[in-house]
Amino acid sequence: MNSSRSIDVDPRIQGLRIQEARKARGLSQQEAAEALGISRPTYIAIEKGERPLQAEEIVQIAELYGRSIHELLRQREPIRDFVPHFRTAATRLSIEDAGLDEATGLLQRLCDDYLELEKICRSPLSRNYPTLYNVQGRSLTDAAEEIADAERKRLGLGDGPVTNLRSLLETDVGLRIFYLQLPSRVAGLFVFTEKLGGCIAIQRLHPPGRRLWSLAHEYAHFLVDRYEPEVTILRNAVRLPDKERFADAFAPAFLMPAMGLRRRFHDLKQSGSPITSATLLTLADLYGVSVQAMLLRLEDLRLIPVGTWDALEKRGFRVKEAQGLLGFGAAPDELWLPQRYVNLAAQAFEEDLLTEGELMEMLHTDRQDARRILQGLRQRPDVSKEGESGELLLDFGEPLSRQKE
Repeated sequence: MNSSRSIDVDPRIQGLRIQEARKARGLSQQEAAEALGISRPTYIAIEKGERPLQAEEIVQIAELYGRSIHELLRQREPIRDFVPHFRTAATRLSIEDAGLDEATGLLQRLCDDYLELEKICRSPLSRNYPTLYNVQGRSLTDAAEEIADAERKRLGLGDGPVTNLRSLLETDVGLRIFYLQLPSRVAGLFVFTEKLGGCIAIQRLHPPGRRLWSLAHEYAHFLVDRYEPEVTILRNAVRLPDKERFADAFAPAFLMPAMGLRRRFHDLKQSGSPITSATLLTLADLYGVSVQAMLLRLEDLRLIPVGTWDALEKRGFRVKEAQGLLGFGAAPDELWLPQRYVNLAAQAFEEDLLTEGELMEMLHTDRQDARRILQGLRQRPDVSKEGESGELLLDFGEPLSRQKE
């Protein structure tokens, strides 16, 4: 690159993006200046937007911070401060795990990428947020049941199983939901900002039933306490904070509503067949929850004796083995990126708003996998008018309708 060529972007925004990248890398201004071979005052002037950068300097900075040039040159203020906010929440829970900073830093970058895709595709995320629910001074269990019922009615869910909660919360509520590899003790993360709205990260390594539970749990935080970042950890504490007790009560009430579950359970009893372990496994599979979650919910509703789950555990009941015998196979792995995010990236690429390299950066993958993702989006299973199986070819850049000339 020509050393005399300066970067044509707003220096203030560029400085903010460089500052955010440095902090995420865990470097001081002095360390960054030494790595770049410049003085500390010169580096500070760069972050303040008081010194324009040359082309080769932005290349050096991108390499130092592990960022793409495309990301550092965006004409929009960056998303900031995820890591310190989550670090504060982790400190309250006595979590010391370097992997948490890495995971929250990735979540911040993904949210920034999401906003960039919305900007270039001119497609902001629609929000359908309820006002905050007040649970102060109430029985947390009663409040959880009432709010779960209110939310199901608001979202038109009735009292049956939720077939795809992640898609529902993304499209009908307007949340940004990622499945990331989090530290082993962490089940989920939640943060809200005015610019982003509600953002959730779920432990990608957990089985589908546990991921579903964690998603409902984080949604509870969004409904009653959305202005405080939350780190949800796996624990067996005797006394949980009130907001965690509420979220733990909301998840089963939302995923397995009392009226619908009671009706289905009594229908099974009236069929004349005894209630067996196979019956409970079938119910758990229908609602997409773990067997433990289903049994504990049935116990809470007094549909089965309290202590049933503990008794099965003591008898050595093997859930995975029983599920295999009944033909309940493992659910297909879900995209770690939101489907809407992937669709926007595909649209931007088809409209020549992203290069292939930038598409790879947005999808956080290599060229081969990016092409595979695009091919999967373009070709969807379809059935012809004659009833023959085939594929529907989609063009993300093609308008659905055109004005007549």
